[in-house]
Amino acid sequence: MKELIEKLAIEHDLADNEWQQLIEGKYDRTLLYARADEIRRQNYGTDVYIRGLIEISSYCRNDCLYCGIRRSNMHAERYRLSKEQILECCKTGYRLGFRTFVMQGGEDAYFTTEYVAEIVEEIKKRYPDCAVTLSLGEREKADYQIWYDAGADRYLLRHETAGRAHYGKLHPPELSYDHRMQCLYDLKDIGYQVGCGFMVESPYQTVDDLIADMRFLRKFQPHMVGIGPFIPHHDTPFAGSSQGSLEKTLTMVALIRLTLPKALIPSTTALGTIHPRGRELGLQAGANVVMPNLSPVSVRKQYSLYDNKICTGDEAAECIECMKRRVASVGYQTAVSRGDWCG
Repeated sequence: MKELIEKLAIEHDLADNEWQQLIEGKYDRTLLYARADEIRRQNYGTDVYIRGLIEISSYCRNDCLYCGIRRSNMHAERYRLSKEQILECCKTGYRLGFRTFVMQGGEDAYFTTEYVAEIVEEIKKRYPDCAVTLSLGEREKADYQIWYDAGADRYLLRHETAGRAHYGKLHPPELSYDHRMQCLYDLKDIGYQVGCGFMVESPYQTVDDLIADMRFLRKFQPHMVGIGPFIPHHDTPFAGSSQGSLEKTLTMVALIRLTLPKALIPSTTALGTIHPRGRELGLQAGANVVMPNLSPVSVRKQYSLYDNKICTGDEAAECIECMKRRVASVGYQTAVSRGDWCG
């Protein structure tokens, strides 16, 4: 298996049967994690980039079957942050050393193209040395262009699965696999640093679906890849489904690092939710980004995408100090910088 790992590290691609062996095979995964860590150190050293996450709205027009803030969840508590609240989050984050702010939310019509552009322009005016990342779902190319012109640097849009049939099992009929993929290509064409990603061991997922994800990443060449284990939410159709495993998620993080050596890969909150040291283990498997929460504590529990989400009660200062200690405990250090893609 060591030879296969080395082949991927050199060629960044494999035949289907070889992908299958690395994804589900019985072997010592520490060999895979160590090689992935070596490659991330070659490209990024021991720096771990911190992104300040601001969850701006728990309203969403979509009805994705796995998501706790899906439109038809009548038990979800809804909120929206005002422009002033978002700017206050940035003020706190800048003081704490954040140089990237990530505005994430459901697909909420209240946040019009013009309103988002206005907020982005103000953030860039106040903090010109910072990057602004948006993660606001599917829009048309013209909307993405307006936000880019306003100063947005990056956009995160998880493709969720590269398997067309699998996509249809996770989403309602009105959501289109083709439109989701077109959005990603539109973003890249405009000039954004683009992030995509998928859930690991979501309902109905097969090894073939994961191979399709790896082939899509190889073809698309995103700047960022965010993955995490599937975690069910009690108010969704998948409430009774099993959550994704730590081992499989770490395996996919490492495989992504070998496939895309220069990618920015978060060690996600979802990893920390399924294991007390999940985020540290993610870093050791090749990840190099963490995203502490800058949202007001009063609304964090309402942005409930899945059950038992961690860090919903921490103040921002507590959150970042805890994160710095966790990063240092496994031999890395948080970097006070924008943390741009190194390609």
